[in-house]
Amino acid sequence: MERRVVIIGAGISGLLACKYLVEKGFDPVVFEADDRIGGLWNRTIRSTKLQNAKETYRFSDFDWPASVQDIYPSHTIVLDYVESYAQHFSLYPYIKFHSRVISIDYVGESLEEMKTWDLWGGTGMAFGSKGKWHITVLDTETNATEVHQAEFVILCIGRFSGLPNIPELPPNYRSEVFNGKVMHSMEYSDMEKSAAAELIKGKQITIVGSQKSAVDLAFECAQINGVKYPCVMIQRNPHWFLPSESFLMSHLGYLYFNRFAELLLHKPGQNVLYRLLATVLSPLRWGISKLSEIYLQWKLPLKKYGLVPRQSFLEDMSSCQIGVLPDKFYDKVEEGSILIKRSESFRFCKEGLIVGGEDKPISSDLVILATGYRGDQKLKNIFKTSVFQKYLVSSPTAIIPLYRQVIHPRIPRLAIIGYAEGLANLPTSEIRCQWLGHFLDGNIKLPSIGAMEKDAASWEIHLKRYGGRNFWRSCIGTTNIWYNDQLCKDMNCNPRRKKGFLAEWFQPYGPTDYAGLTDQKH
Repeated sequence: MERRVVIIGAGISGLLACKYLVEKGFDPVVFEADDRIGGLWNRTIRSTKLQNAKETYRFSDFDWPASVQDIYPSHTIVLDYVESYAQHFSLYPYIKFHSRVISIDYVGESLEEMKTWDLWGGTGMAFGSKGKWHITVLDTETNATEVHQAEFVILCIGRFSGLPNIPELPPNYRSEVFNGKVMHSMEYSDMEKSAAAELIKGKQITIVGSQKSAVDLAFECAQINGVKYPCVMIQRNPHWFLPSESFLMSHLGYLYFNRFAELLLHKPGQNVLYRLLATVLSPLRWGISKLSEIYLQWKLPLKKYGLVPRQSFLEDMSSCQIGVLPDKFYDKVEEGSILIKRSESFRFCKEGLIVGGEDKPISSDLVILATGYRGDQKLKNIFKTSVFQKYLVSSPTAIIPLYRQVIHPRIPRLAIIGYAEGLANLPTSEIRCQWLGHFLDGNIKLPSIGAMEKDAASWEIHLKRYGGRNFWRSCIGTTNIWYNDQLCKDMNCNPRRKKGFLAEWFQPYGPTDYAGLTDQKH
């Protein structure tokens, strides 16, 4: 029985998948469209830093170099760290660069036959059926295409790149009426750093967006142009941002990332006792969120600039919308090099942009849309079969249903890593790749398709309950330990990773707690 595995993407998720499969004796092929590894860390603006403290964003078995002293390293240092990991574990020989996957198509078993299956793939195991994937790959250097075959495909293409989300506007209010230049933050991030700085220098810049990329872009513009050419930010729904050096930031793990903190939340699959306890402790859950909001409004001039978010701090945490501010961001706002306007709508005009409720346009030379990405559509587009596309995106009010946030119950011989988010995506992807390695090696058998769909549906209910309108991000942030417990049990590993009762319940969990899951047993 052949066990050929193709991994699409050599970002962090793709490298982790490759590493844990090689450990299990596989010989995977990794297709990467670019000429280097790292994924999004290759496409960042100059001022981007790691949002997590480095001890919470690391490989479980590969520490940061001692020379890295910064708590929040720059993007270049992060990329060096990722490349060192690939070098240390000899992953480069498995990677084919300049290889863009155009489409994947499942052949060998009819859709009618697949609809009769009770078990995933017909067997509930990773291999053993007659189906195969045909992977069409474009060589970006020669423009030649080639079709490869594999028994299993792992998609590690990310959801925050490749397909930008462009706001839809009425015909007369679109960018075509604007005399200046319009670009998405993706295009700006792809530019050489010196060219990007030259593009901004001495120009009137307007940025549309409320999330981390918009904040970083505004800060970069302010550093280059100062108060002479202030950068204007248009925000519709502000989010909670944390100063990197603050009491709340340094104690966040004790408030949200330990077992006791997760007792305050209702979780998928919990028993009656846990549900009752979460209900009884709900005032404490509300109080911690409210105190966090009060602290941030005291620490930052949010009321002064109309930037107090509508949603709770807990909702932003639960939907992975919490961000870290660039150092001295509000100093730039106070001095006038960043101007912030809060508006539900905007439209283009000849001179620039007009926001809702105002008649005077915001004069602009360049408008940058930091409006996110269409990750669902990007994932959907890679499938050649329309039926699989519909399985992925069934409706605008549903998330992509993934069992264990990895396996789609209706799509055989395929795993998706890096789609469902975490507040620290590296360790989130790592434990999923450890689980996937166990599964591909035959040590885990999946339940029935119906049971998998029921489990995925319970997680969707949970995400909608705590993530609010941003449930679609599939963020496993504030119940990460509970989720990891399920993966550990599947792998027949002890989910209790700490030493001692107090440590187990009150110390924050981190990446090193899950080191060596491929070897450890009950």
